[in-house]
Amino acid sequence: MDSFIILSILAGFLLHLFLRWLFRRHRLRLPPGPTNLPVIGALPFIGSNPHSGLARLARQYAAPIMYLKMGTSGVVVVSTPSAARAFLKTLDAQFANRPNVVSATDITYNYQNMVFSNYGNKWKLMRKMASLHLLGAKAMAGWAPVRRDEMGRVLKEMYDAAADKRPVVVPEVLVCCLANIVGQITLSKRIFDAQGEESNMYKHMIVELLTGTGLFNIGDFIPALAWLDLQGVQANLKGIHNRFDAMITKMLEDHSTTAKQREGRPDFIDLIMSNRVGEDGDTVTDTNIKGLIFDMFTAGTDTSSIITEWALTEMIKKPEVLKLAQAEIDKVIGRERRLEESDIPNLPYLQAVVKEAMRLHPSTPLMPKNTRLLVNIWAIGRDPDTWTDPLEFKPERFLSGPAAKIDPLGNYFELIPFGAGRRICAGKLAGMIFVQYFLGTLVHSFDWRLADGEVLNMNETFGLTMPKSIPLKAMATPRLAPSAYV
Repeated sequence: MDSFIILSILAGFLLHLFLRWLFRRHRLRLPPGPTNLPVIGALPFIGSNPHSGLARLARQYAAPIMYLKMGTSGVVVVSTPSAARAFLKTLDAQFANRPNVVSATDITYNYQNMVFSNYGNKWKLMRKMASLHLLGAKAMAGWAPVRRDEMGRVLKEMYDAAADKRPVVVPEVLVCCLANIVGQITLSKRIFDAQGEESNMYKHMIVELLTGTGLFNIGDFIPALAWLDLQGVQANLKGIHNRFDAMITKMLEDHSTTAKQREGRPDFIDLIMSNRVGEDGDTVTDTNIKGLIFDMFTAGTDTSSIITEWALTEMIKKPEVLKLAQAEIDKVIGRERRLEESDIPNLPYLQAVVKEAMRLHPSTPLMPKNTRLLVNIWAIGRDPDTWTDPLEFKPERFLSGPAAKIDPLGNYFELIPFGAGRRICAGKLAGMIFVQYFLGTLVHSFDWRLADGEVLNMNETFGLTMPKSIPLKAMATPRLAPSAYV
């Protein structure tokens, strides 16, 4: 018996060695990528702007699909439309979950919001409610008067600024306008006045939040060091979360006391409260509701304002594009009234300008899927094998030729500003309406030039979103009949 045991152990050991050798011999080769340093991997090679650093490495290694270590985590980075299609369409089910990163724990209520929650019945229920009552075509059409009213307030403010020869800080005005729209739709409440101290605090909080969550936090890639919070990311985001949570809690408390005022015209929160149990028994909790409001106020304000600001910046940089857009709108509706959302389908050049801004300046440069897959949307939009003159702002590319059929709603992987697959942004329709309507109104209603002493700056700040490093400050000169600004 002793001999049998010894021989069995020896045979098992030899089999183990053989299988290890066989696995090494026949294992699949990993995609190309940089040599990884001990513990920290390739993190030093990426730089302070990971979207451009990863694009540079992909070019260096001729790797549309690249593998590298970020700390102790293996990461696959895709940088071309065909590679993105393979992961987001063919392999979509395997990459349907968001990464559970340490830095996002607090701000997402421990992943209880829609953006970061795992794919499953609860996520499907939240997305269904958001699409049905807030972000779908029918819901968006129902809230069109709110968008028109808030855009009218913006026009009046800019018209007054022009009369006083004051410059307009474009992103501040847009964020306040969008926050007021989201506030009315979700909670029946205008949130901010455009020039108020509270609105500036909100804008700064949003910027801190979205840049902080997009940072390559060392603790996310080297979990053993997470507790040290070496970059201060977690402490900063926790502080922002506490302030944001206090604001949302106060809004919900106020909302609960005004139910009678909304009879016959329920808002998003009213509809969720009355339909919070799904068919399979899953329930949208109070924490989920806070997470949903958080999603709407972050993704619903800063991302749309970023694209609009970048588009207007590019048009100031290339005045011929601004003039062509204005000429198209003037031809369709004249100068006696303001642009309406119903005019947008008749404005193909304006739509092309928006697509081109989304190509060159996606509001979300890196789209994380599963634990460690990054889709470099920024690199895809600048892929020289896909786009002629990829670094040039040329809206005409979307009016004829191969790009004319491309839409940005996840059907064409050459242009995926909202992502693609089953985790595509639920607010893609809202984002398109906001950007096209806001940009078209600003372009039609005013001539634009830089404020005196301002220099056109095209630098970007990396984060979960990618705003301009220096906000656009410009002078707006009215070009419509005075009655259009009332």
